[in-house]
Amino acid sequence: MICDLWNSSRLQPIKAVIRRYRLRRTFAAVSVCVHFRQAEMETLIPIINRLQEVFLTVGAEVLQLPQIVVVGTQSSGKSSVLESLVGRDFLPRGSGIVTRRPLVLQLVNVPPLEERKRTENGIKAEEWGTFLHCKNQIFADFSEIRKEIEEETARTSGDNKGISPDPIHVKIFSPHVLNLTLVDLPGITKVPVGDQPEDIEAQVQEMILSFISNPNSLILSVSPANSDLATCDALKLAREVDPDGRRTLLVVSKLDLMDAGTDALEVLLGRVIPVRLGIIGVINRSQHDINTQKSLADSARDEQAFLQRHYPSLASRCGSRYLARTLSRLLMHHIRDCLPELKTRVTVLSAQYQARLSSYGQPVEDHSATFLQIVTKFAADYCSTIEGTARYIQTSELCGGARICYIFHETFGRTLQSIDPLGGLSELDILTAIRNATGPRPALFVPEISFELLVKRQIKRLEEPSLRCVELVHEELQRIIQHCSSYSTQELLRFPKLHESIVEVVTGLLRKRLPITNEMVHNLVAIELAYINTKHPDFMDAAQVSASVNSQQAETLPDGGKRWKNEKATEERAAGDKGKAPGSSFSSPTKGQAINLLDTAVPVSRRLSAREQRDCEVIQRLIKSYFLIVRKSIQDSVPKTVMHFLVNFVKEHLQSELVGQLYKQPLLQGLLIESLDTAQQRTEVAHMLEALQKASHIISEIRETHLW
Repeated sequence: MICDLWNSSRLQPIKAVIRRYRLRRTFAAVSVCVHFRQAEMETLIPIINRLQEVFLTVGAEVLQLPQIVVVGTQSSGKSSVLESLVGRDFLPRGSGIVTRRPLVLQLVNVPPLEERKRTENGIKAEEWGTFLHCKNQIFADFSEIRKEIEEETARTSGDNKGISPDPIHVKIFSPHVLNLTLVDLPGITKVPVGDQPEDIEAQVQEMILSFISNPNSLILSVSPANSDLATCDALKLAREVDPDGRRTLLVVSKLDLMDAGTDALEVLLGRVIPVRLGIIGVINRSQHDINTQKSLADSARDEQAFLQRHYPSLASRCGSRYLARTLSRLLMHHIRDCLPELKTRVTVLSAQYQARLSSYGQPVEDHSATFLQIVTKFAADYCSTIEGTARYIQTSELCGGARICYIFHETFGRTLQSIDPLGGLSELDILTAIRNATGPRPALFVPEISFELLVKRQIKRLEEPSLRCVELVHEELQRIIQHCSSYSTQELLRFPKLHESIVEVVTGLLRKRLPITNEMVHNLVAIELAYINTKHPDFMDAAQVSASVNSQQAETLPDGGKRWKNEKATEERAAGDKGKAPGSSFSSPTKGQAINLLDTAVPVSRRLSAREQRDCEVIQRLIKSYFLIVRKSIQDSVPKTVMHFLVNFVKEHLQSELVGQLYKQPLLQGLLIESLDTAQQRTEVAHMLEALQKASHIISEIRETHLW
């Protein structure tokens, strides 16, 4: 019943009233929302201006902030375009290059003077300007602003035509401007004049590229209508850094100066060269207008009338007022798009600069505490590098304890393994040693002293690689000092004198331990040489070796006795034949020849007898067996000796040595003098960190929910 009543025709007028009421409320809500969102968007440009000022105070541009960069050739009308946006004459004018320094122009919309008088006690001027280099100085007269720009330009760029990359920052407050930030750059020139250098064209282009290469900048290319757009240098430079044209807006100036019968309609419609952000035509004030002091308001009315007459279809999309609205809209949306990246960049930079500031440490107040802290940390880092527990572990090469281990078991171990037990020992040397050991009597058995002489000669060969192992470990301990200074203990970089003293003390400690360790390694070899232990459990018994050799010879010579007699007879006959030859025998010298018994070697037959072969083989087997025992012992004892007398000693006594040598009150203040670079860098980093924190606070004021 209620549904039938609601659907009846008698209630249709009431329902229509309700619908109209709901619709009005919806429109009102949408209007309020759009207005509120527009107001929120308009706050973006002042926020970017504040960010620029924050980073200018520290003299660094760590962030690439969104801005509009004005680019054009000389006399293309850039200054007139900027003045039309402000509505006042305030830029220097003249022939040739007038803008000789980048001019960062910040336009700030403020309420009218009457409204400000009612709400606040502020500046008693409708419009005014300020300069960043003139703190707390107000310029209410725009001719004074022009004069200040000229004087500030001459201060760094000279009185002639030189240019300078240092920007001038001017802020214009007016109720007649839209919030904008623009950068006016020197006009592109070809021929140097005045005191300009020969490469003035390259310098100007380099300056322009440094600004427009910023991916967060919008490029406002200005080209006069009476020139060929295809040869526009400003557009060419813009295409180099913005080939897709996503950041480029083209302004065609001087529409009223085109030849009779021609117009710029095709250019403005983008049919000659399309530009992504659009093409806007404007009319500049002529020199006659400037001389007669024609107001910019009158110029704006004449501009609009000219556009209505000659370009009626485009009049609403051309002119200075439309250009100002377009630039403000583009900049606001561009800032909105860049804002997430800016926030991330500020956060990352804040963390980086905070870490850098922490690495520089706090200014020294308690010298004793600071000294003990640094020395203790250095000693701990040095020991942890040896033990392999350091925080900064290299991945490109072995260092510290790992390298010492490599020296012990790879370098030293392989070197010992490569030594041949019989290297440098010929059969002639062995037989000579046997004969020398028997004296004038022929030996019935292999003399033991010959074995000792020969095996000691071979054992001595182990001393050189052992001492080289000590040297390599010593060099690695020296390298650990530099490793700790560079990676682990950043505080040392603050105090160069303390750093030098620590390096000197540790180097001295290592130098003192080196000869002690070398002496101990030398003693290890000397101990092996002092007593040849033929009763060593691993040593082959001489009788067993001799029996083994005899049995092998018996197996290879079944009729060994007969063969031995034949060989002996052959040797005797050979000796007799040699005795008949003049000058060939030791026992029968040639007549008249002087005999030098001291310098003449005892001849040994080239072909060894069976007994000589047996004796040589017995000695060789014994030398090899005993040498392997000694080599194994040296390979095990040398690393232990180096660790005890060098590495572990340095670890245990490093901190006490540093404190004992350096902890002296007269020395502390001199040792803890910071380097000038460290103090300056700490100040710079602190200022930059403060600026980044301010920037983070400024960005956090933006209410993201109302921007997207």
